[in-house]
Amino acid sequence: MNRSNSGANLPTLRSHNAALVLDLLRVAGERGISRLELAERTGLTPQAVSKITARLRTEGLATEAGRRASTGGKPRTVLRLVPEAGHAVGLHLDRDGLTVVLVDLAGAVAASRTAPLDFGAPADEVLAAAAGAVAAVRGDGALPVLGVGVAVPGPLDHRGGVLHRVTGFPRWDGYPLRDALAGRTGLPVVLDKDTNAAALGLALRAQEPADFAYLHLGTGLGAGLVLGGAVHRGARTGAGEFGHQTVQLDGVRCDCGGRGCLEALCLAAARRGDVAEAARVLGTGAANLVGLLDIGRVVLGGRTVAADPDAYVRGVRAVLDERARRDGADGVPVPVVAARGGDRPVAEGAAQLVLAPLFGRVGDAEPGGVARKEPAPARLG
Repeated sequence: MNRSNSGANLPTLRSHNAALVLDLLRVAGERGISRLELAERTGLTPQAVSKITARLRTEGLATEAGRRASTGGKPRTVLRLVPEAGHAVGLHLDRDGLTVVLVDLAGAVAASRTAPLDFGAPADEVLAAAAGAVAAVRGDGALPVLGVGVAVPGPLDHRGGVLHRVTGFPRWDGYPLRDALAGRTGLPVVLDKDTNAAALGLALRAQEPADFAYLHLGTGLGAGLVLGGAVHRGARTGAGEFGHQTVQLDGVRCDCGGRGCLEALCLAAARRGDVAEAARVLGTGAANLVGLLDIGRVVLGGRTVAADPDAYVRGVRAVLDERARRDGADGVPVPVVAARGGDRPVAEGAAQLVLAPLFGRVGDAEPGGVARKEPAPARLG
């Protein structure tokens, strides 16, 4: 993660164990969780949990949330996360507009803003608009902000923070957006693809790790893949270029330079108002993905889907069900749902690019290029 001397930073979380505890506090919400429950769910000793929670309380990340009746002995003290102890900015830079949110540690949105954006404008103009939006949601700067997560159309290098040939805007190829925006805002910045950011945000809301594909249909079409509970970015961080699979040889020309791409066909149908055809094309791509990776759930999102979510869910589900019958699958349907909020999950997911590492929830290829392994919890004390 690109860092700056400006901005607020939480005290270093010194171990994987602390991240496990902090994540359980986040999931428990206002109801809170006892130290005994934390020990049971992490496999840590009660002494280790006591040391970790004492440190989290000292650092302002946790606090008491009352007492709960015990099955034996004195009532248990319940702890909860302090959401206002830290915030992150999530910024979605789309081809024609931007969305920015300020969220707390629990993911609640404290401020938001949308504005038009011409992604084809000179880089200085785009950066000025982005930095201005970040400053707007920060307000007077009184709230502690850990960093800015930026979600943009791909392809890109999330480790280096560098854009590649964004479809329709190839002149961004090689531009170090992460470092440039960090210089403008004075905050640490993390960069990732819009679909990956949205998928990360959705995965963090889930109580259990799961495999799913997030298909975003807006100004373009892409996918965010969550495999084994972690966002899958691929060996070259290029996974999820879902919209540029060829489904019609010698079909219409796509902005990427190819022909018959799923994105070109789907967007063309949507533009002429043929939602049923757009959903059928999207479903064809989804069926290919499910067949290739055995995905267990499909989530649809983006402004185009938000305009008629029921029609898109029905259309995609129909194609998946037909493919399953034809292939002789075991009869278990693949769930298809629509994410709420149109493009909003992208900006909220971008904020989680900053927050998720605090909770140990990023996985093998987190932004910044630091691989996070998953050792068994060590016992302290």
